[in-house]
Amino acid sequence: MSEHLVWERPEPPSRPALSPLSRERIVAAAIALADADGLAAVSVRKVAAALDAGPMRLYGYLSTKEELLDLMADAVHGELPAPPAGDWRATLRSLAHGLRDVTHRHPWFADLLGGRPSFGPRQLAHTEATLAALTDFGDIDTVMAVINTVTSYAAGAIRKEIADQRAEAFSGMSKAQYQRALGPYLTRMLATGRYPTLAMVMRDAAHPSPDVVFDTGLDHILAGVAAHLASTPDRR
Repeated sequence: MSEHLVWERPEPPSRPALSPLSRERIVAAAIALADADGLAAVSVRKVAAALDAGPMRLYGYLSTKEELLDLMADAVHGELPAPPAGDWRATLRSLAHGLRDVTHRHPWFADLLGGRPSFGPRQLAHTEATLAALTDFGDIDTVMAVINTVTSYAAGAIRKEIADQRAEAFSGMSKAQYQRALGPYLTRMLATGRYPTLAMVMRDAAHPSPDVVFDTGLDHILAGVAAHLASTPDRR
């Protein structure tokens, strides 16, 4: 591994070429491939082909595919909105919804959430802005615990949404079609009487949209944070 991380290494000097390169162009091409066909479609060779360049040229800008993934993840972090200050609930909602929005634009990003830590400049800038927006919220340990709780909730909920979308695409059936196909089996199983609570859920639960499910879960998280703050002296 190079002495410096990819964020700190200078790019090779530009030179006349039919296909000029830069890290920005490489990352944009990789993101376009991933947006179209997922992370499995991303390799140095495929990115080079998309840029009409030889693969070895790309190794002047990055050393491994892992570095390419780090650069891609950092580019997506650059799409996150700046968190509003002054209202901790608004800050945390912005954090959760920002992660959800960029992941629905780039579904492959769900595979990188919660993976190895990445400390690219855009992610560092967004983390700094989030922390700064919560400076009056409480001590730093409380701030970090709450941020980690919200991001963990968002990452889990987002992964489930993306997994559901992928399952639908893989099966070739919409959610409604799948439910209709499964309906007779579930009806027979629930009729046995062995699953009374599940039968109640199937009969009485609202089954809201993914947007409502996400917001409801986030509301519960923030209500828990508010209750904790209210029970702790000198915290809001």
